[in-house]
Amino acid sequence: MIAQPAFQRWAAGFPLTRSVAERQSGALFDLCSGFVYSQILAACVRLNLFSRLAEGPRPCAALAEELGLTVEATRRLLRAAAALNLVERLSDDRYGLADLGAAMLGNPAIEAFVEHHALLYADLADPVALLRGEASTRLSGFWPYAERKPGDPPLAEPDPETARAYARYSELMSRSQALIAEDVLEAFPPRGRRRWLDVGAGEGAFVAALMARAPDLEAMIFDLPPVAARARAALEKRGLLSRVEIFEGDFLADPLPKGADILSLVRILHDHDDDSVAVLLGRAHDALAPGATLMIAEPMAGARGAERVGDAYFGFYLLAMGRGRARSSSEIATLLDAAGFDSVRELKTRRPLLVSVLTARRV
Repeated sequence: MIAQPAFQRWAAGFPLTRSVAERQSGALFDLCSGFVYSQILAACVRLNLFSRLAEGPRPCAALAEELGLTVEATRRLLRAAAALNLVERLSDDRYGLADLGAAMLGNPAIEAFVEHHALLYADLADPVALLRGEASTRLSGFWPYAERKPGDPPLAEPDPETARAYARYSELMSRSQALIAEDVLEAFPPRGRRRWLDVGAGEGAFVAALMARAPDLEAMIFDLPPVAARARAALEKRGLLSRVEIFEGDFLADPLPKGADILSLVRILHDHDDDSVAVLLGRAHDALAPGATLMIAEPMAGARGAERVGDAYFGFYLLAMGRGRARSSSEIATLLDAAGFDSVRELKTRRPLLVSVLTARRV
């Protein structure tokens, strides 16, 4: 019935259904226009617009001179950004920050992902070819570990181009990890923990946040050799290297270090298929003593208020990446049970849109 034009026209005019029809029309138009909106945001980021407005409203003409655009083009961008609640249109052709623009300033990692999404949008140019597996993707090259699978030989010393690829993705993940870390550690405080192992630790941003909350905690990190080298340099710069033990290896090929009473996997599982996850969880089980804790933190499918993130955004992002999928907490619990863990608990996080947390006990 909703698909019938006559009913749509009636619903748009009938007082009791008019508001519903308007919301549905707006939602459908937003789906059609989403790429345009994202590119308006990208233009704002590349032109450093939000930083230029950080100290207060500016005239359109002054901004045009700084941006290297005509006044008309600048006004077009500003009015578009105002429609998206990124900037606010004031009197005398002046513009200032609106709520979302101010939020962008407070979360610089978002700007990094706005730029990063240029790769994703290129890969989504033909979504049907992507679904059929007919398209090579740029994202798969951005994440060099995406091609590794259980049983692969140990990682060889990377060539210069591969090393640059590891550096690019490590830097991107490090910039976004601080925001995630605060939510994770708020949901799961490190109180009572003695020795913590973070697997797939990247440049150590999560461990740095952990050490700030628990100065007496002993920390270990485990990651691929090119990434571990970057973690060593980053932790030394933070003055934390003496407090963190760094292990190099591939968790799909190598055993994990033992001796921790908690092992964390922060944004790791959703990057891998079920076979790889089973291998990783098995290695985590082998590394932990009975009664020790495994903590998993990542965006999960079906999370309250974040349903579109798991199944829509990550569903296609990970398809373009070449492997992995967002899983629900119950799907992860099933994998944990098969690996020998029990007492699975889902902890409430401040922003499930960004991360959800599960804990389990090693049987």
